[in-house]
Amino acid sequence: MATSLPPDVAPPSAVTVHRITATTHGRFLVAPAESPGPAPILVGFHGYGEHAERHLKQLDRIPGSGGWIRVAVQALHRHYSKSRRHVVGSWMTRQDRAYAIADNIAYVNGVVRAVRRDYATAPPLVYCGFSQGVAMAYRAALRAGHPCRGVIAVAGDVPPELQTDPDADWPPVLIGRGRLDTWYTQEKLDADLSFLRRTRAQAESLVLDSGHEWTDEFRAAAGRFLAELL
Repeated sequence: MATSLPPDVAPPSAVTVHRITATTHGRFLVAPAESPGPAPILVGFHGYGEHAERHLKQLDRIPGSGGWIRVAVQALHRHYSKSRRHVVGSWMTRQDRAYAIADNIAYVNGVVRAVRRDYATAPPLVYCGFSQGVAMAYRAALRAGHPCRGVIAVAGDVPPELQTDPDADWPPVLIGRGRLDTWYTQEKLDADLSFLRRTRAQAESLVLDSGHEWTDEFRAAAGRFLAELL
């Protein structure tokens, strides 16, 4: 499909931009529940420049998460860290953003289906995101095709395309923000809470003495949030 681009980013006039569907392989980590029998699922999305291993460690540190099947999803767009010691990922860039969103939603749908196929699972399903991964958690909750009972959002905002869907059925949301966080600001948090409350979603927030990061205090709140959904 050919499309036009703004003059400042468009190639020469004789050149057209085309897009084609391509197949790639996603990667996700699964930590089984510590007790036998069917278990609920906690699916997490890492931040920009992170990887699934790092995010799984954060999920494991949430009190009570051992009773859940923990799934850490690696972003499809991989690159090397600044030190070039690690393979990390990004969920998308501004280029072809809508296509990346659709690809990512289909990816998450497949991840959850694979987990349910290979493990003994039970409700509820909860999505968790950190930083850039927060938008993925919100998108998965509303668009990935699996009933979701909750979203845990750490240092990231509601993506704009979800704010124009009047029929969206929002699950309960727990949001964490650090006072020193210059990216997910208080203004962004206030805007998210205002939007979520207009949708009549049950939204709870914590503002902590921290930066753009996980904290033990927020992990404790996340543990309580998960326990209340069981």
